[in-house]
Amino acid sequence: MTKPDEDSKPEEVTASAPPLATGDVENQKEVTGGGGGGGVSNIVHRWKREDLVKRGSMAFRIIGFIFSLLSFIIMASNKHGDWKDFDNYEEYRYVLAIAILSAFYTGLQTWRQVYELSTAREILSRHKTAMIDFFGDQIVAYLLISAASSAVPLTNRMREGADNIFTDSSASAISMEFFAFFSLSLSSLISGYKLSNQTYI
Repeated sequence: MTKPDEDSKPEEVTASAPPLATGDVENQKEVTGGGGGGGVSNIVHRWKREDLVKRGSMAFRIIGFIFSLLSFIIMASNKHGDWKDFDNYEEYRYVLAIAILSAFYTGLQTWRQVYELSTAREILSRHKTAMIDFFGDQIVAYLLISAASSAVPLTNRMREGADNIFTDSSASAISMEFFAFFSLSLSSLISGYKLSNQTYI
């Protein structure tokens, strides 16, 4: 009888692990922060961008508040007797009313932004704040350019006949409203950018 070959042994079967799918590798990288800290840097970059946007919007509103307040003061004090009284002209009364409205709006918005930046607490939700900022800036900017444009023809006609302190003061108040309009226009661009970045609208 022949003996079985001692060298022939049954082959050991080893189960090889299935290859890791590409998607699993990507998911693993995302969990671990992108493999190189990219997730953290992206978050920090986003925070810096949001802070810059907030401060830029606040700066433009402060400028708009200053110009609106100057327009209000100049026009309200533009009383020199007889026909040289702003209250006798509808266009100048309109300029004064919109200057008051703009000063109130920009002053209130500036106070809110200073409060939120100093306390890191939001008065309203981000969605509501973005909506109020965008539509508020748009409406007030439109009213400013409307009031200033309506008073320009009247002032030009007066300056053709007589150039005095009344017409100079009127022109100065109108110029302040134009500057306030430019400031709020830039602020409305920032507000539109903030509103477009809302992920739940």
